[in-house]
Amino acid sequence: MKRDIKLFAGSASHDLAKKISSAIGVPVSKSTITRFADGELKVKLEENIRGRDVFIIQSTHPPAEHILELLLFLDAAKRASADRVTAVVPYFGYARQDRKDEPRVPISSKLIADLLASSGASRVLTMDLHAEQIQGFFDIPVDHLYAAPVFIDYYKKFDMKNLIVVAPDTGSVKRARAFARRVDKDVPIAIVDKRRTGPNKSMVANIIGDVKGRIALIYDDMLDTGGTMVDAAESIQAKGAKAVYTCVIHPLLSGNAPERIMKSCIKELVVADTIPLTPEKKIKKVKILSVASLLGKAIMRIHRSESISSLFKEVQV
Repeated sequence: MKRDIKLFAGSASHDLAKKISSAIGVPVSKSTITRFADGELKVKLEENIRGRDVFIIQSTHPPAEHILELLLFLDAAKRASADRVTAVVPYFGYARQDRKDEPRVPISSKLIADLLASSGASRVLTMDLHAEQIQGFFDIPVDHLYAAPVFIDYYKKFDMKNLIVVAPDTGSVKRARAFARRVDKDVPIAIVDKRRTGPNKSMVANIIGDVKGRIALIYDDMLDTGGTMVDAAESIQAKGAKAVYTCVIHPLLSGNAPERIMKSCIKELVVADTIPLTPEKKIKKVKILSVASLLGKAIMRIHRSESISSLFKEVQV
């Protein structure tokens, strides 16, 4: 007997879940999230899921309650006898803490991976991990998607003959090179030589590559405070770039990042909808592209036990 599919949406990804639902023709199942007087969360699945193939959609950006809410959803599904539970995590939080780079610190992304599995996740579907090796932290299957095809479709509509794709740091070189190759095989790349001085603090030391007279496109997986991105953009413009555009998959836009972007030389910031933007973050320079269709296709292929590699194999880095 074929398992029925059930979609549930956490509060962090409610709008994205509705778009995914519309894309694949599967309704979002009913659930309730309530609070006790002391602030404790209570999650309840309002539909029968016994023997069903359950997908719980929830990004885990701050506050940390989004992670806790996902864990409660997973546990509820497991205890309700779901046949399989997939955690759909468009943005995987704590991914920047993927190694023990100083004494007496946790490997937080490994901890989150363990919590997801122990709470009831049978597998994880996520997008553009900050560090791809995080997939190895899981003892359950991980399907890792790339948002690049969505961005490439957008940029191919423009005249890109003077384009140069810029990696904002040395760790992003492979990602930038793969992106540039997909836009056009002749698009060159440049690299920002960045020195990190602390959490969310860095300085641009040099620009490797010739950006003079070109349209520069900085491509990265996330944007937090915007300091690094703005410093890179200003440095690139100072090197003679005709214009500077940016695109990132996960728009955290913390603190005064929106104001910083608005005041910068950046012409446009294109982002995905893996993280919902509050009204104050939807500034004029921000263009939002949806990855709902891509996630929806992956969900249906997982449900049907089909390969999803064709969705992203050409942009693997």
